[in-house]
This record gives sequence, C-alpha cells and structure tokens, in this order.
Amino acid sequence: MLDALHESKALLVRRWGEMGGYWGINRTMAEMHALLFVAGQPLCTDDIMQQLHASRGNASMNLRALVDWGLVERVHKLGDRKEYFQADTDVWHMFETIMRERRRREVEPVITTIDRCREMIARADGGGAGPGDTRHYRRRLDELQNFLTTMSTLFDLVVRFGSGGVGQLAQLIGGMAGSPPPAAQLTGQQTPRARSSRKTRAKKAPR
Repeated sequence: MLDALHESKALLVRRWGEMGGYWGINRTMAEMHALLFVAGQPLCTDDIMQQLHASRGNASMNLRALVDWGLVERVHKLGDRKEYFQADTDVWHMFETIMRERRRREVEPVITTIDRCREMIARADGGGAGPGDTRHYRRRLDELQNFLTTMSTLFDLVVRFGSGGVGQLAQLIGGMAGSPPPAAQLTGQQTPRARSSRKTRAKKAPR
C-alpha cells in the first residue's frame, strides 16, 4: 500500500509539473507546489531536494517564488532551526490565488498596452476618425479590450460567488443547456428534463 501511495504521489507531482506552464510557472516550481500540496506535513528544503532531486539553489529560488505567489507559506517547528514549508490546501483559494497572479502578471499589462496604443493613435489623429486603416485598427483594439475586460469581470464574479455559489451557477447553466447538473452526473440520477425527454422518446419509438 505504501508503494502504491508513493507511486501515486510521484505521478501527480510529475503531471502537475507538466501542467505548470499553463498557469505561468516553470516545471520545477509546479512540482514543488504539488509535493507540498499532497504532503501530510510541512517539508524542509532538504526534504524537497531529496524527493525531487533538485539542487539547493534551484529549490530555494522556486520556494521563494511559491511564497511570493501566496501558494506556500513558511512555518517553523519548535526547537528546529530548519525552515519548513507548507502549501495552501484550500483548492478554491489556490485557484483564486493562481488566477489573480496570472491576471496581474499577464492580463493587466496587456490592457495597459492597449490603452497606450489607443492614446498614440488618438494623439496622431488629433481626435478625428482617421483613415480606414486607423478605424479598422481601433475596432480591433476595442474588441481586444472588451474581451479582456469581460473575462476579468467574469473572474471577479466567480471569486465573489465562492465555491458554493459557482457550483449552483454551474448547475443552473447546465440545466439551461439541457445537461444534467454535476451531482446528477456523478450519481447517475436524471434531471426532470432528462426524464421527460426519455418518456417522450419512448412514446415515439416504434413497437
């Protein structure tokens, strides 16, 4: 059982590391985050180095980055001079932290750049409509800005709803789309709409 547990944790750490690039961090940093997330107790730098075969410099640098992101915190054990680390195990809060950091690092600079681009064109045209190419360019900037602003607003709403509220919202949207809510999918239960559709199909089926 212990071997299976060890192999399972190692697999999750590897996969989480491979996924790290999708949310803006390097593989080693993601592996350290996964290791601390599944660990049953805080780990010191030596523990992390040993389990991930990382150098001390690499481990220290990525642990500092995880602390800066707010995904990991430093802890101290009484009578032990070593510095230990533990991950935030609240999955919802972890998601919120990652999304906030990605928005700060990636989305907000793009929105700022779009604003600057629009100001540059406005100064050059003196506030006029400008030629066709300029109007086309402005429309594209407006579309980009509207999209990024909308996505940012949606994220704020998701955070405001919280995990419980988003779960209810997902069920509502799933019902509107004709899909059973997550709870029904997991338990194999059918929604009233699905049962009604099934009865209708049964009446129409040839005998």
